[in-house]
Amino acid sequence: MQRQVTLAEVAREAGVSPSTVSRILTGSARVRSDKEIQVRQAIEKLSYRPNTFARGLVTGSSGSVGVLTQDIASPFYNDALSGIERGLLGSGYMPLFASGHWRQGDEEHVVQLLLRRRVDALIVLGGCLPDQELLQLATQLPVAVQGRALDLSAHGGTSIALNNREAARELVLYLLERGHRAIGHIMGRADHGDAQARLAGYKDALQEKDIPFVPSLVVQGDFLEPSGLIGMQQLLAAHPEMTAVFCSNDQMAYGARLALYRRGIRVPEDLSLVGFDDLPGSAYTTPPLTSVRQPMEELGFWLARFVLSRLTGGELEAFVPQLELKLRESVGFLRRS
Repeated sequence: MQRQVTLAEVAREAGVSPSTVSRILTGSARVRSDKEIQVRQAIEKLSYRPNTFARGLVTGSSGSVGVLTQDIASPFYNDALSGIERGLLGSGYMPLFASGHWRQGDEEHVVQLLLRRRVDALIVLGGCLPDQELLQLATQLPVAVQGRALDLSAHGGTSIALNNREAARELVLYLLERGHRAIGHIMGRADHGDAQARLAGYKDALQEKDIPFVPSLVVQGDFLEPSGLIGMQQLLAAHPEMTAVFCSNDQMAYGARLALYRRGIRVPEDLSLVGFDDLPGSAYTTPPLTSVRQPMEELGFWLARFVLSRLTGGELEAFVPQLELKLRESVGFLRRS
């Protein structure tokens, strides 16, 4: 392994003091242009790479952006994490990922750990941190939040909430327009804002078409595949007349599809099935799953660029995410007997 060149060696090569080299690297003080040229030439000649840890002690910067996600293994959040990585690429900052697992206590603990590691900015993906805590964090460092309708602009932060309610309404209207009336819903976590918004959209669509809301057609899930399987079994037992099911996310739809397969119920010939999130695998299920695409990778990229703009003083255009219905073969017209 090649020996690392020291700051003192750069100073000797440039004919200046080590403190002058340090000031040029940190931009903490003005020096004569000829000295700066000498130092830059010495750095290039010796292939010097600054010690980022030591530099952080001087500047107070860790060169890292904390990212609170809910589950690093989640295929939904993976797209956002990929976008964040891409957004920080080449910036000199790197992401530091941690999971909160949809538990407020875990999220608060993770945020404190990130702050102790002196992250320069914080990106929060979903979760259940109280609004007041996010507002307080925004007074300490640049904060960008996904999945929350929260005004952080007074503190220089940003928050972007996708219109889950409207997208769910459109998705259920799509089922109603194909003749379905007994439509089940496998809900996400009851304490999760996205789950609540999608349930509200489900109810909006029924009301718009004068279809009575039947509470027993809604069963509780947790956004994971096993709860989709169990939820579908509950719905089939309670409502044999049901002809369509709206799952609050694609992962639960995968579990629901397995429950249907085990009972010999065909999709969409016997029952139509839709999800939400449009995970990469949803276009390749049997049959391909109708879902709602959320631009998570693009959103992750923009959130990363936002915190960079706050850290470097740059400008960034606003991002207005659009949800899109992805219509596939898992929905059919109701065939009346």
